[in-house]
Amino acid sequence: MQYQAPVDDMMFLVKDVFSLTERLGDIADFADFDEELYAAILEEAGKFASGVLQPINRSGDEEGCQYKDGVVTTPKGFKEAYQAYVEGGWQSITADPNYGGQGLPKALHVLIEEMFYSANTSFCLYGSLTGGATQLLQAHADDATKQKYLPNLISGQWSGSMCLTEAHAGSDLGLLKTKAEPNDDGSYSLEGSKIFITGGEHDMAENIIHLVLARLPDAPAGPKGISLFLVPKFLVNDDGSLGERNGIHCGSIEHKMGIKASSTCVMNMDNAQGWLIGPPHRGLACMFTMMNLERLSIGIQGIGLGEMSFQQADAYARERLQGKASDGEAPAPLIKHGDVQRMLNTMESFNKAGRALGVWLGSYLDETFHSKDENKVKTADIMSAWLTPIAKAYFTDAGYETCTIGQQVFGGHGYVREWGMEQHVRDCRIAQIYEGTNGIQALDLIGRKLIGSKGEYLKVFLSEVNSDLDSMPDSAHKNKVSELLTQLEQLSGKVISQSASNNEIPQLVACDYLHYVALVTYSYLWLKMEVAAEGKLEQQSDFFFKRVLTRTLGLKASIESEL
Repeated sequence: MQYQAPVDDMMFLVKDVFSLTERLGDIADFADFDEELYAAILEEAGKFASGVLQPINRSGDEEGCQYKDGVVTTPKGFKEAYQAYVEGGWQSITADPNYGGQGLPKALHVLIEEMFYSANTSFCLYGSLTGGATQLLQAHADDATKQKYLPNLISGQWSGSMCLTEAHAGSDLGLLKTKAEPNDDGSYSLEGSKIFITGGEHDMAENIIHLVLARLPDAPAGPKGISLFLVPKFLVNDDGSLGERNGIHCGSIEHKMGIKASSTCVMNMDNAQGWLIGPPHRGLACMFTMMNLERLSIGIQGIGLGEMSFQQADAYARERLQGKASDGEAPAPLIKHGDVQRMLNTMESFNKAGRALGVWLGSYLDETFHSKDENKVKTADIMSAWLTPIAKAYFTDAGYETCTIGQQVFGGHGYVREWGMEQHVRDCRIAQIYEGTNGIQALDLIGRKLIGSKGEYLKVFLSEVNSDLDSMPDSAHKNKVSELLTQLEQLSGKVISQSASNNEIPQLVACDYLHYVALVTYSYLWLKMEVAAEGKLEQQSDFFFKRVLTRTLGLKASIESEL
């Protein structure tokens, strides 16, 4: 079936739930944007997703990327789709207008990314990495570097990659060995090898700008000795034209379970010329600008695939005749069977709440990067830090569950290729692993954000939610959300106090804690959507509160068993 972009649902969040034009109205960078423009952009993004990206999704999966003699060829149709993507301005959506960007809010961009991930996850990854590289250079590069590299990255004429992982050092970046030796002209010569590099080599853009973590000769051991370098595939002349090939090459591509049309490369550097970005030995801090945006993007991958799986499962359930319904109809469409309704409602519960959290988090990122109000920026920065690991981990855990449920709705047909459901499962599985495994996200939430801040980040989160709750009408669901927020505060206090005397506790309860916080957050967002919809979402909201939110009972008991 053809992907149907849920533009109405998205505009409901933009207009009714979060009132983005009002929320971001005091930010000068967004002053010229209105809901009519947002709606028009989402409509066009939906058309691009269904008309250009989805038709090459399955064929791209079947053909995959091909590697020969250092050259990576993307599947048939990808180069043409990428050119249409560039010409449509999709790469430049949130980028700085001073360098050719459109400067639109991240809160809108997360919805565009969802559509593209729904339609063709492998394709979307190339643009996601370029967008992250753009944001990093905007934040940390000097003016000359920005002028030299940003316009072509923002347009999509060049693409970007993030080179972190090494074979001996997976998630432990402190172990990386890639070296950077200073040259007389202010550049550096890099030697080393990186693995699992998304978009490290391909044939769609004329140049690839690699952002590489490496060690200077005087670097201290561990993560505090890592510096960040810009290493282009082709050197860039002073006039902006492309020069000679740089010493960074693709040694091979991975043969993977999913996202087969996304090139996942081994990148080898042999006297590769690079330029330092940010201060020496502070590369990891700079790279986190890109990593945190990528973590949100990969979270959105889970929502996008979950939405596509839901649409297909829902359509199939309405057409497929099987068995006898409770009203006596036989054969009856699957949608009339209670267990199928349970599966579809569960999928919808995750998708709608995840989408809402994506917009909410996006709006805090917009305030962090664009607001001039220091108090707003401080709050938004804390909220972004608190919500990012939740979004990355829970969007993808729930997204994978949603894709497997969708496959289950199809029964045996979900296991064979022709229906496309098994591709969603394969494509979604990686999202729980890359950009920091979900276990690492959970440890970040409980270790750095909860315990590391002595509960300050949680306090800000609770304040933001409770102040909004105060404006909502009384209801059973509101009472439940308030009760859960109180329980979260109490449970978190126990985790902080017990961890002081037993440092194993964070490791033991981190994943359960993240899922617990995520579901409590989802309960608030479902209530917020229910109120904004003026009763029209009551049935879906009821299902979430009665059948999905009850998972918090087991999670709370599991956490408390270790305290």
